[in-house]
Amino acid sequence: MKQFFKFMFASAFGFIIAGGLLVLIFFISIAGLVSSLEDGIKSEKKVSVKENTVLHLKLNQPIVDRAEENPFAKLDVGPFKNAGQIGLNELLESIEKAKEDDRVKGIYLDLKSYPGGMASMVELRNALKDFKESGKWIMAYSSNYSQGGYYLASVANSVYLYPEGELSWKGLNAEITFFKNTLDKLGVEPQIIRGKNNKFKSAVEPFMKSEMSEANRLQTKKYLTSIWGKMLGDISTERGLSIDQLNLLADSLMITSADDALKHKVIDGTRYYDEFTAELRDSLSIEKDDDLEFISYNKYKKTSLKKKDDDDKPSYKIKNKVAVIYAQGSIETGKSDGTQTMGSETIANAIREARKDSNVKAIVLRVNSPGGSALASDIMWRETELAKEEKPFIVSMGDLAASGGYYISAYGDRIFAQPTTITGSIGVFGIIPNAKKFFNDKLGITFDGVKTNAHSDLMTISKPLDDFEYSKIQDGVEDVYSTFLSRVAKGRGMTVEEVDKIGQGRVWTGADAKEIGLVDELGGLEDAINYAAAQAELEEGDYKVREYPKQEDPFEKFLRDMQFQAKYMYADMILGSDYNYLMELEKARNMDGIQTRMPYVMRIK
Repeated sequence: MKQFFKFMFASAFGFIIAGGLLVLIFFISIAGLVSSLEDGIKSEKKVSVKENTVLHLKLNQPIVDRAEENPFAKLDVGPFKNAGQIGLNELLESIEKAKEDDRVKGIYLDLKSYPGGMASMVELRNALKDFKESGKWIMAYSSNYSQGGYYLASVANSVYLYPEGELSWKGLNAEITFFKNTLDKLGVEPQIIRGKNNKFKSAVEPFMKSEMSEANRLQTKKYLTSIWGKMLGDISTERGLSIDQLNLLADSLMITSADDALKHKVIDGTRYYDEFTAELRDSLSIEKDDDLEFISYNKYKKTSLKKKDDDDKPSYKIKNKVAVIYAQGSIETGKSDGTQTMGSETIANAIREARKDSNVKAIVLRVNSPGGSALASDIMWRETELAKEEKPFIVSMGDLAASGGYYISAYGDRIFAQPTTITGSIGVFGIIPNAKKFFNDKLGITFDGVKTNAHSDLMTISKPLDDFEYSKIQDGVEDVYSTFLSRVAKGRGMTVEEVDKIGQGRVWTGADAKEIGLVDELGGLEDAINYAAAQAELEEGDYKVREYPKQEDPFEKFLRDMQFQAKYMYADMILGSDYNYLMELEKARNMDGIQTRMPYVMRIK
């Protein structure tokens, strides 16, 4: 009886604590939302740019194509840490604006690592290079540089490192976790169905193998080498170091300290922060006791720049528009959920709305997706087909436009990608776990039941597929792959056989994709917008860019996110950085139907 009361009181106490925490989260969140709104109102009224200003770009939050309005961005506790995002679109606009702003003299690039994908990094680096070539300067300073951080910093006029800091330089690697042996021990059989020719569709390999297949090893080596080559080429140009030198430094691990980085001319100097700020004062020609005028990206993006030409047409009189539709996240049926999930209903509606708007003269689909549901991909594809029949329809690929992401891109009149964009992965798969042995032998759980027809229990995890069921699902996968091939063939002006040769689930970089005909031009979103405008015979100043889909009301998002934040609060506090793996498992659990999905999640450090 004592044990009963002990557990009863413990449970009750746990319930009270959990409830209290949820209430606390609610009020903290409300306070954060109110504070955020107040700051927004104040910033609109008070933000101004003083003469001799330095734009401070501190890239310490995830960079996505278009950031969503987030009421948790001001909070910095528990699962709300780093809840904010940086929109690449606004970041590029701010750099372009700063280039034309006489009040801004230079940029202080403040970063340790780059919190985004490789293609967006190249796009941002190109914008910074353009800023520098305008005659203004960029200084990069950090206590540590990751390889991605250094690649971005290398565009600066001067690259400085804290005297006791570190710079990582060792080359790129790809490591995949395999679960086959674990599943064998648990008695779980992953019943895998993929296209018969999809030897490169390696998303299923972690469940069926204990090491990489030769096909997967080949494609991974190919695109890693392509990305590394792009990084080396750009750094070599800016730093005056040969590619052979840079490879030798990586192979020999010759950079283990700030002094090593300076010795091998990877950086321009070591500085303490006070010495770095003194350098900034010299660049601004101000006295050592004068205050530096910094303006953060978050504030600067809210400022406006007066046009030098007084005859410019007021924006409200410009009716012509180029629509930019942001299709980012894992592909699922239904509605989009922020930047993580691309819902077929949301994107299809956005394309349809842009197509039917007579003021929209051209459409740019900005794709940043590893793929997902084949059905959802096809729903969106149909709208791209209809849009292309009526207006110039251009595709701009971000970090990822793979599998389902390529599916919805294939009908573009012209496809733009960065050299480091990950694309292709034209293939199909499905996984149905058979956990009968796990339940029977490990847990002692058995199943029994009744059914009205021979295969009413199809897709249950408590029994294996029989040969007939397997063949039926295989036929379905082959049909989807055949449809995928035909969509790409028609969109790209190729034969099905030609697409199959470069398909089979294989992943390509944007540079390689251009060579084989999957991509038309290497360039960023701005290049795609300019091309779309030209195709619609619009001149600069005669059109505005309108972004789709319409962003969710922040108050509605706040209420929806409350449930999400409470659900994963403890997981985030316990797992820390490994929290990302939990999120990937959550995505896998929500997969529905046959998948056209990227083989794995990529994070380049």
